[in-house]
This record gives sequence, C-alpha cells and structure tokens, in this order.
Amino acid sequence: MTRLPDLLPSGTTAVPVACVSAAGWAAIREGLSQRHQAYCAAVDFAPKAGRIVLLPGEDGRVARVLFGLGEPGGDRLVAGKLPGLLPPGAYRFDDGQDAGFDAAEAALAWLLGSYRFTRYRQAPLSPRLVAPDGVDAAEIVRIASAVAMGRDLVNTPANDLGPAEIEAAARLLAECHGAAVAVTKGEALARDFPMIHAVGMASPRAPRLIDLTWGDDGAPLVILVGKGVAFDTGGLDIKPSAGMLLMKKDMGGAAAALAAADMVMASGLPVRLRLLIPAVENAVSGNAFRPGDVLRSRAGLSVEIGNTDAEGRLILADALALADSETPDLLIDFATLTGAARVALGPDLPAFFTEDDSLAEAVMASAKAAIDPVWRMPLHAPYASLLESKVADLNNVSGGPFAGAITAALFLRRFAPKTKAHIHFDLYGWNPTTKPGRPEGGEVQTARLVFDLIKRRWPKWA
Repeated sequence: MTRLPDLLPSGTTAVPVACVSAAGWAAIREGLSQRHQAYCAAVDFAPKAGRIVLLPGEDGRVARVLFGLGEPGGDRLVAGKLPGLLPPGAYRFDDGQDAGFDAAEAALAWLLGSYRFTRYRQAPLSPRLVAPDGVDAAEIVRIASAVAMGRDLVNTPANDLGPAEIEAAARLLAECHGAAVAVTKGEALARDFPMIHAVGMASPRAPRLIDLTWGDDGAPLVILVGKGVAFDTGGLDIKPSAGMLLMKKDMGGAAAALAAADMVMASGLPVRLRLLIPAVENAVSGNAFRPGDVLRSRAGLSVEIGNTDAEGRLILADALALADSETPDLLIDFATLTGAARVALGPDLPAFFTEDDSLAEAVMASAKAAIDPVWRMPLHAPYASLLESKVADLNNVSGGPFAGAITAALFLRRFAPKTKAHIHFDLYGWNPTTKPGRPEGGEVQTARLVFDLIKRRWPKWA
C-alpha cells in the first residue's frame, strides 16, 4: 500500500513557500528584493490560483516559492497542487501568510496531493513539507494516510482485489487498531444473508460479509456499511464494454467506509464502531441470479429482480437489516450506487439522503469543515410506489428512467426502518481528472466528512 511521506518536524531547514492571495500580493511583492521583484515581472507572475514562481538565490538554488491562492471563495485544497509543481526537497509555509490562509487545510491538501498509486510502478521523489506551527500534525497525517489507503483499494484492479482481498484489508486495519473481525461466508452466508450470497455466487471468488467491531460496549454505537462489489459486470443484464472500464471502483463505498473507520479508530474517538462490508463480485456464469428471480432477504422481505445490474442495493439491504437490528445511534452507508446521482450532481458531488433534518444540517456543516462536499437529495416517499412488484414485496428497480437515485435510497430505507439517524451516501468514488489534492483515480468521497461528523457528535472530552 502507498505510504505517504510524513510531515517533517518543525524546525527542519526548508525553502519557504509564501501562499499569495490577490488581496495580499501587493504587500508581499513590496517585501521582495528588487531582483526578485524584477524576476516576478519577467515571468509575469500573478497570484492566480495554482500559479507558482521559484525565486532563485545567489547560488542559483531555489530560495523562496510564491504560490497563488486566487480569489476568496476558491478551491480550499489549492495547495494540493504544490507537490506536483515543486522539485524534490524540504519546504515550509512562510511566516506572515495572508489572513485567509489556513495552515492546517494547506498541509492536508499538500499530503492529499502527494498521493501516487505505486503498486505497479515507482513514483518519482516528492517534495516534503515541514509541519506548520500550531496545527495538529498527527491528525493531518492520520487523515491523509487513511485516504491513501482507501484510494489504493479503489485503484487496484479486480484481478488483484476481490472479496478475499477486501477482507484482508479489513483484517489489517483491525490488527492496527485492536479491533475484531468476523466473516460470514458459504452456507452461513446463504442462510443468514441470502441476497449477498445470490449476488456473489456466480463468481469463483466467494462472497462474504465482513464484520469489524471496535470500542467500548457502553459507548454510542456507530455502524458504517460499505458496498464492496469488487467488480461489476452487470450480471446477466451485462454492461457494455465501456460501462465496465471503471467497474473496479464499484467497491468505492467499502473503501470509503474503511478509510472513515481508520480515522475514527486511529483518533480514539469515544464510540463503539461496527463496520459491515458485503464483499462480492457480480459475475456471469450458469448459476448467476437472473432477471425475474425472487430473492428472500435477511429482513424477510421478498425482492423481485428487475435488473441484475442493480446488485449493490441488494447486498447493502442484507447488511443494513443486520445493522438496523442493533438500533445504532448513527447508521451510515456508502455506495457507488446509481448513475442517476452522477447525472444530477456530477462526479465531484456525492448525493446523500436522510429523513433526519438536524442530522442533514450536521452533515452539511461537516462537509464544509472537512472540504468534502455533498448535496442532500429528497427521500420523496410517493416514489416508493415505483418499486412495487406484482409477485414480491418490492422490485429492486423502478423500471423507468426517472428518479433513480431516490428510488434506490427508498429501497434501502425499507431494510433499516427503525434507525432514524441513517445517512445514505451515493458516491462516484473516482476523480475523472486531477484537481488540487485530488489526483485522477480512486477517491474515498465522504470519508473525511464522516470522521468530522462523528468527532463533532461525540467529542473526546464529552
């Protein structure tokens, strides 16, 4: 797995980096030597977001870096561009930054932008950052390391990451934090979690439910559920080739849940954590589940299969039924679930659903604080009629072109009816292009948000 470079200790000799806003540029330029002012003019430096200039010293080496922040209200992770722009070496954020500069955000952005997927080829040396004074450097590193772990899982192709490897990742996490892991598969899975078994039985790689537990029994119970479809062919409703190209990322919900759990456990938050990952491969073979089949669920509801490519909600439903029986204080599921959410909100903005208005406000506050954006979508109850079946309690799809993300969320709510504090995240799990702090490739959207939400809801000192 990728290991991000730690922040260097405070006091390490390093090249200063001045992060310059449009409003602060005049004052910083005035403080430069005449030679450096002339150099900035010669290269036409302006403090636009992501612009950089390396100011040479007398010996020809980089003496100082100027980096543009742009206008207020811009990308708060813009400092994540720096690792890709600077030569290897040690750097520190300069003293006397603009009033709007947030050193903790910039340091996190730097580490997030340092990520490279290195399983199959070596990455070049990266520049290193000195921990800024006055920030919780250990927490920043914990968050960035958890994100890197999750990104690695999403980026790993399905030939090297199936249900067993997702289980191995959960076991490694448990070993690091003193958690326990139980795994259900085989006949026990078919009996107790019949829809997880049905979705995964066509693959030679056995489906399973991974169950990680951590924390004190008397603490508030938080259950995270992550969709772990290691690869999704679509089943017998097979996807076209173009639709399969990114299907290694269909376990992005499991990766996000694992990353969030890593942050919670590493920080020692005062909660009792349970992490459930239904891990399967939706493959095609003679025993694959079929359109028109009727499946029994753990909750006792019968489900008609309108489309085998809507498999994620089936495996989540069985896991949610188990979670709901525990009456958790907070239940969160993460899933790369619908294309409809992407059509509505694009790849960068996951949809979330909850019936709890105060919880929705807290989610939005944490999204802003963690720079992990989401947007609330409605659980419009009348649309539940679109999931009606003539032969079963409900269908797994609506059968029409409308409100696909909403009907998927309504389907899931049928399997966790008792837990009001339930959040469903419908995410993309992938950065189509490189943005500051978000390299192209796998992404664990909403993991930092959820860590912030749990930390605010149950602070250590409470």
